[in-house]
Amino acid sequence: MRMVSIASGSSGNCIYIGSEKTHILVDAGISNKRIEKGLNELGVKGSELNGVLITHEHSDHIKGLGVLARKYGLPIYSAKETLEEISAVKSLGDFPKELFCPICPDVDFMIGDLEIKPFRIDHDAANPVAYRIQHGRKSAAVATDMGHYSQYIIDHLQGLDAVLLESNHDVRMLEAGPYPYYLKRRILGDHGHLSNETAGRLLNCILHDNLKHIFLGHLSKENNYEELAYETVRFEITQGDGPYTAADFPISVARRDEMSGIVTI
Repeated sequence: MRMVSIASGSSGNCIYIGSEKTHILVDAGISNKRIEKGLNELGVKGSELNGVLITHEHSDHIKGLGVLARKYGLPIYSAKETLEEISAVKSLGDFPKELFCPICPDVDFMIGDLEIKPFRIDHDAANPVAYRIQHGRKSAAVATDMGHYSQYIIDHLQGLDAVLLESNHDVRMLEAGPYPYYLKRRILGDHGHLSNETAGRLLNCILHDNLKHIFLGHLSKENNYEELAYETVRFEITQGDGPYTAADFPISVARRDEMSGIVTI
């Protein structure tokens, strides 16, 4: 199984996860041109995609969905409430609603030879989910856009081989920055986004000997930067109560404007 971030950030998100036989995207929040360019670099054609998993209906997760769906007749998997919101987004244009495949959090399903395990997250959207994807004994997860984490989240992120985890903002940058008060409150709230520090603390709860790669994703353009997210998360891991230090794991920042390296698990 391979995992690659084609784009990740507050301006657009699209993650590829696939086996030799099955190819899926988690979110399509960038242009179809950029999606296809990323797939081409992986040696995958858009016509070979088996489906797209949508976490929630915000623009940075669905921006390219209309073109992608019309061009390839691609099944779109998400919670029923999310699909209803997507169908009302005029900017996506018209595409066949029979492509919609409603799913339920905590109800697993198969796409080809990949087992998809959606689970609930708290975000200001209709019915947002994160995804754990398994192929045999290998597993990867994409978990972003959540204002906080709980034991439920920790349980769903145990035993992973690779994870893309939100590290959205630096709290001090956000508090001192130009955002209006209501938006700062939204981001910092229980239905907002994980800070760098909180991402590091969550990682401390899921680290294990066989975790092969950690992507830090969904960084805010205005309230974070790569080096700060990277160093803050590493500090939280090394100073945490667990048996590990940050040097024990490959950690990289998934960028908004270029692909990550390919992680094979």
